[in-house]
Amino acid sequence: MGGRGSGRRDQDGKDTTSVYRALDVRQLQRDGLLLPGRYFGLSWRRNGAAVASIRLHTQADHVILTYRSRINGGDWQPMEYPVYLEWTDCNLGGKRAWFLCPARRCGRRVAILYGGAFFACRRCNQLVYPCQRETSDERQARRADKIRERLNWQPGILNGNGWKPKGMHWRTYERLKHEHNHLVSAALAGIAERLGLHEE
Repeated sequence: MGGRGSGRRDQDGKDTTSVYRALDVRQLQRDGLLLPGRYFGLSWRRNGAAVASIRLHTQADHVILTYRSRINGGDWQPMEYPVYLEWTDCNLGGKRAWFLCPARRCGRRVAILYGGAFFACRRCNQLVYPCQRETSDERQARRADKIRERLNWQPGILNGNGWKPKGMHWRTYERLKHEHNHLVSAALAGIAERLGLHEE
């Protein structure tokens, strides 16, 4: 597992969540892996190759994490510790699982733990979300691409508009297309200004 300082940082010197290994309790619950007595492994992959792995052993009120870690290229160290679980009632019935951050003096209830040398919540690892690093034009382009995905258009704001998806109401399609075109115009104007390409 990597450690702090191994990934891209924002203007305040903080790493982003995207460069840390994420352990999501919601996914574990959806996959039925939080039943007491389960042993299983997870791995993270990059370009098809495994880059990190972890073993989990579930108990009634906690999950034991077992993995190896090294800091700043030092020797690999075995790591094993419990992460306690808390369950809350859902509005429509059932229970939702949460991790309680295992970092000292934290215990915050979270859905995701981020692993460097030690798995902890985003705040304890001093992480920011990638979108917090975005410029205004990058944000506009990302929002336009989300609309393109919903419309089943080819990704990328420089690609032409596609057609109305089958089964979508014309009013919905026109609204989304108008919003998309507005976002693309704003994104391209922002990019041009940032690159000094605006007209004199």
